[in-house]
Amino acid sequence: MKKAFTLIELLVVIAIIAILAAILFPVFAQAKAAAKKTAALSNQKQIGLAVLQYMTDFDDVFPRNDDCQPGTALNPALRNAAWNPTGVGCSAAPFYNRMNHYSWQKWLMPYTKSVDLFVHPGRARIDSGAVGARQWTDSGQIMGAFALNLALTGAVNTYNRSATAAGQLRNSWMGGSQSGLPDVGAAMLLMEFSNPTINFSPVVTLEAQGSSVVQTAYPMAIREFWAGNFLQTDADCIPLAGQPVDENRVFANSIVVGFADGSAKALNVKAFLARTPTAREYGLPVRPETQCGVSTGTYFGMPTPFTAINYPMWGLTAQ
Repeated sequence: MKKAFTLIELLVVIAIIAILAAILFPVFAQAKAAAKKTAALSNQKQIGLAVLQYMTDFDDVFPRNDDCQPGTALNPALRNAAWNPTGVGCSAAPFYNRMNHYSWQKWLMPYTKSVDLFVHPGRARIDSGAVGARQWTDSGQIMGAFALNLALTGAVNTYNRSATAAGQLRNSWMGGSQSGLPDVGAAMLLMEFSNPTINFSPVVTLEAQGSSVVQTAYPMAIREFWAGNFLQTDADCIPLAGQPVDENRVFANSIVVGFADGSAKALNVKAFLARTPTAREYGLPVRPETQCGVSTGTYFGMPTPFTAINYPMWGLTAQ
């Protein structure tokens, strides 16, 4: 007589397997997220080291440029696109050949040799926008991954513009070189940023300089702004009770930060916010666009930000 499992025995086995799966699947998901976070940390460190190599070749100056060169698209599918130095590809969307701070990765390509290094391992390339203006497919721009801190580097917007156009030079308030930093190992040069429309940390410029050719770029060191980017908020962009992290915008509950000395570290959201002054400490008003964390890249602060406070991650020091 052949022995066989009874129905009850089979149901017990299935139940045990289901229980084990329920226990182990979250563990596997956490392990997978941790591995991707480690890879993101490695990518950030390699990008930071590429910046240091760049600076070695350019007299200690952080990278900044605005140019347009044929065949420079980060997206390989666009490298043979038509070359039009005063039109589409350079001066009109999509900007696949432009080499400004929206495509700052191009400045470092001679040192990294890899486009994939600039993509966050835990996120797909963001490709939102209408057809003809999609970040990756049409412009070859990498969004939602790692951001350059323009307050340290400064920014240039000079290509094909009038000599009197406003905001052509946004000079770093710290001089734009590593030697101008009071604490190189603490100053944030790069950060993980999931924003779908900019791949750099926005800057604060003085309202009085709004029409000036040369402007001063201060860091977006406003806690309320970053809370609006990282935490779940209500309809008025006020963080919810308990300030839960928005998992759609923060990967694995931490922000990978690259420092100006080439090191990198993953900070949990609370630690990042604690290293950032409030708008009141910084001496700037909390406007709706800062409270909601929405950005186009530049905010015009009414007064000069108060920089004599001790928040070294932003280059701010009371000394």
